[in-house]
Amino acid sequence: MGGTKILASALNSKDGIFAKLKKPTKSNSTNKEYVESLASIVKDLVKENNFNKENVKAVCIGIPGSLNPYTGVVGLAPNLGIKNYNLKEKLQKEINYPVLLENDVNMGGLGVKNFGIGKESKNMLAVFIGTGIGGALFFDNKIYRGSNYIAGEIGHIVVQKNGPLCGCGNRGCFEAVASRTAIAQKIEASIKKNKKSILNKLVKPGEKIKSKALATAVKKNDPIVSKHISDECETIGIVLASIANLLNLDMIVLGGGLVEALSHFMIPHIKEAFNAHVLKEAAKGLKIVASELGDDAAIYGGMALAEEFLGIKV
Repeated sequence: MGGTKILASALNSKDGIFAKLKKPTKSNSTNKEYVESLASIVKDLVKENNFNKENVKAVCIGIPGSLNPYTGVVGLAPNLGIKNYNLKEKLQKEINYPVLLENDVNMGGLGVKNFGIGKESKNMLAVFIGTGIGGALFFDNKIYRGSNYIAGEIGHIVVQKNGPLCGCGNRGCFEAVASRTAIAQKIEASIKKNKKSILNKLVKPGEKIKSKALATAVKKNDPIVSKHISDECETIGIVLASIANLLNLDMIVLGGGLVEALSHFMIPHIKEAFNAHVLKEAAKGLKIVASELGDDAAIYGGMALAEEFLGIKV
């Protein structure tokens, strides 16, 4: 569930994802309108694919914000404008299926841990780098949500005193420095200083610089793009080294749009900075790898959520 669209998928562990439906959401939707949109897309997916309603075991929703997965109350989802609202309770009244809610990054982490490369790990951090930077933590094979269910907010570690303003209100947060959004802003600033870049041909004036365009520019050895991305790979590597020193993990999985498009370029640079700053004992046996599930990671995470909260295996 995002600020501009809702993506619904039907899946099970045998067939994987076997149906998808995507619908735009109105900007500035009310809480009630979001509930109506969610109910509508669930009903449409069931109807369009002629599902046997008795076989639909759960509706699991990834929310970009803080929430209590036990009560279903969304504390704050800034991109959606939802605050202190029991989305689970309201949606449950509109559809006849059990409803579960989880932070979208935690959902992605659950997908990676249970259905992706994270199956090999015991203590894992999943990091998703794109518009922002989010993280999900796993200890002894179980997700760690923290005392107030907001653990894993790696994007809001402060890495630069008095640095760029972050969407959370603080300055110098990791995501304000090293997300795709932050990197794109730095590249745009360099181009405005009359520095030549292939992005002038790839991106129309006023359009956002997306991961695909950055990947094309790197492939063509664009010096501005390559320098800014490699610089922030150093930042990423240093932050991951600090976390590894603190938590003694056995795996760090990197995902999100930027990594998905540029893993071949980014991961060697990240590893170089990581190895330069991590304690030798903390790095022993630790793997840094790219997720192979892409955008589907959070969708797969829904199955893990259903098993955890409802004891259901599909």
